[in-house]
Amino acid sequence: MQLQSRHLIDLEGLTEGEITLILDTASSFKEVLERPIPKVPTLRGKTIVNLFFEPSTRTRISFELAEKRLSADSVNFTSASSSVLKGETLKDTARNIEAMKIDMVVIRHAAAGAPLFLSQCLSSVIINAGDGAHAHPTQALLDLLTLRERFGFLSGLKVAIVGDIEHSRVARSNIHGLAVMGAKVGVCGPATLMPREVERLGVTVYPRIEDALAEADAVNVLRIQLERQKKGLFPTVREYRNLFGITRRRLDEAKRDVVIMHPGPMNRGIEIDSDVADGSHSVILQQVTNGVAVRMSVLYLLAGARTKLEGVEQE
Repeated sequence: MQLQSRHLIDLEGLTEGEITLILDTASSFKEVLERPIPKVPTLRGKTIVNLFFEPSTRTRISFELAEKRLSADSVNFTSASSSVLKGETLKDTARNIEAMKIDMVVIRHAAAGAPLFLSQCLSSVIINAGDGAHAHPTQALLDLLTLRERFGFLSGLKVAIVGDIEHSRVARSNIHGLAVMGAKVGVCGPATLMPREVERLGVTVYPRIEDALAEADAVNVLRIQLERQKKGLFPTVREYRNLFGITRRRLDEAKRDVVIMHPGPMNRGIEIDSDVADGSHSVILQQVTNGVAVRMSVLYLLAGARTKLEGVEQE
């Protein structure tokens, strides 16, 4: 089995079988990451450009490590040191880079739709590393892998996503991915940070964080985007924490072994307390580890590989 699309723009349109293929392949690559020399020649000869028009730490480094682990040649692009500052368009930037004979482009951009646009004007494989408030498919995939490892299954799992749902590309991709895999999704957050008619996405809306914690097997805590606080979308950071923060007291009162996730970066003491982020409920660092394996899987599969992992044997 192979992925049907040449690109990874979003999880919408991916089948349960395709997502399972990505997760299974990622699980195989996790064994590679445990080796003394965590590297395989699988993508030797392939050239990958990382186009990051937005700041990033985890996603950018994760893709870079995934590319190195697969023996690909990678080039890193940042808009702060490019011709973009001189007025060059995204299309011209990408087409000039492609003219240097590259195979794949990993792009993060503030504009929703930028990866789709590139897929329509370039012949290279395009991977979305986050576009505006639209989608972040590899983050959702690593979240799915982490949940599957923890519980052993995804179908029927109850997952609550808490925080700024309206502006979150992570939330949108997770909702689509979880739904395809048969999980039940709930959302919780201030009404001003909730999309209109969010129920049409097939989710349950929890008005109180206590209700979400009482029902959920896992909670994915989103970063409160402090830059949006200037727009008055919720009264104060302190009030947000009082109403929706994931605290030890709330976890204890839930009386459930709830798994806590966070895509990062975290605002400790606001959307999540430190003793929760670092506690036994947390799988946050496991998410980070799984991010490299998932991105190795996506790069490998989109490079045209078959399900048998050529080159994964020890060199």
